[in-house]
Amino acid sequence: MSAAAVAGEELCWTPATELAPLVRAREVSPSEIAEASIARIERVNPALNAIIEYDPGAIRARARALTERLGRGEELGPLAGVPFTLKEACRVEGTAETGGMVPLKANVSTETEVFARRMFDAGGLFLGKTNMTEAGYSGASNNHVYGATHNAWKHGVSAGGSSSGAAAGVAAGLGQLAEGSDGAGSVRIPAALNGVVGLKPGVGRIPHTIVPTRHETFLGYGTIARTVADAALMLGVLAHPDASDPLSLPDDGTDFPAAAGEELGVLRVAWSPNLGFEAEVDPEIAAICERAALAFAELGCEVVEADPGWDNPEEAMWEGIWKPAYATMVDLFDWDALAGQVDEQLVQIVREGAAARALDVALAGEARGRMWDRFAAFMGEYDLLLSPTLSRGAFPADAYCPPALDGEPLRRQALGWLLTYPTNMLGTPAISVPAGFESQGVPVGLQIAGGLHSEALVIRAAAAFEAARPWTDRRPPDEREVAG
Repeated sequence: MSAAAVAGEELCWTPATELAPLVRAREVSPSEIAEASIARIERVNPALNAIIEYDPGAIRARARALTERLGRGEELGPLAGVPFTLKEACRVEGTAETGGMVPLKANVSTETEVFARRMFDAGGLFLGKTNMTEAGYSGASNNHVYGATHNAWKHGVSAGGSSSGAAAGVAAGLGQLAEGSDGAGSVRIPAALNGVVGLKPGVGRIPHTIVPTRHETFLGYGTIARTVADAALMLGVLAHPDASDPLSLPDDGTDFPAAAGEELGVLRVAWSPNLGFEAEVDPEIAAICERAALAFAELGCEVVEADPGWDNPEEAMWEGIWKPAYATMVDLFDWDALAGQVDEQLVQIVREGAAARALDVALAGEARGRMWDRFAAFMGEYDLLLSPTLSRGAFPADAYCPPALDGEPLRRQALGWLLTYPTNMLGTPAISVPAGFESQGVPVGLQIAGGLHSEALVIRAAAAFEAARPWTDRRPPDEREVAG
């Protein structure tokens, strides 16, 4: 792409894989990109509420520094001048780190963690921090500090969570790349609802220190972008070991950006509308995703309806992972004194987790082991497992869960609409890609999951699907339309 074809606001929509070469060739300057990004943020973000910490002066200063480096003949790296955002909880020295929680609203990071450092070192242009679900504990898109992030396609509708602002911002042209963290689907949930790409790599692929414990296998960072190639480019920058994370994987020579351009080949692909467990999938979403899955047959793959035959992953996820993960918060605050200032559902999870029996946690761990055994055997027969990303679609921005789950026990409300969390339990890669739109005009995501250490295959499959069912020609309406 030539610089003549990319100017003004089009710089906000140019894929990172095309924008960075223009910057390295000195055809577009980081300062030009910064001005276009600032103008779009100021026009679109007030109604969207995706970016919650934003300093145009700082953006301009970062862009000038990048431009000056180019002027000295320095190479900027694979993300040269590409705008990106970080989730509010991602630590960058001198920026807010509240987790969307009122009792932490004055908290400021005192260090910059490895994810952010690698994005800076690769030449990316940091735009600011994005909104998130309170404490990252649910798939909703609101909190008591910053308020709700709205869906990029329809104002008043949830953007999903917990990486709410990350996905909504990318969808709305507020940065080409965004960081998200994913413990039960927090990258893929908002990616699906906002019509962008959300890649959750397997455990250890991107080093992290998201939580104080250092051996959690269900949680990690992911990449959010508008194209599969951009998500893969970002992964290529991040996927290297670091001593801060004892689970981080050694480099194995895989070129993740190159995987997005490789031929798919003839694969054996499993399609399941519900992964074979309790989730009741909205018929419209199931139909959209089944049509999307058939694209793999058109690409020459064998597509078979099948699932791993898991028992009840929801119970094992809740008892063995989710409740224990939040139990450590029980003594952080006087929860009774915070009534009305934090989500009552979060308080319930924290207290249930603190009261959980060690036996129940251990039994859930055994169930998780059985899940792995069945999945490993299943993936011996299939290369990929396709499903809807979510079993339910659009719901209000101020709601905790889709209305079909109102009145259900908290576990069902939290997990009963997600088809994402099994891969967190397994520690394996999965990606959500846009599959179409439901009748309310909100996007629907198709989840593509692979086996152990199969990030390159998942990227290759997602890129082949994107070529067969392209989506980047569609852009969400601007804020005046969605809020009007």
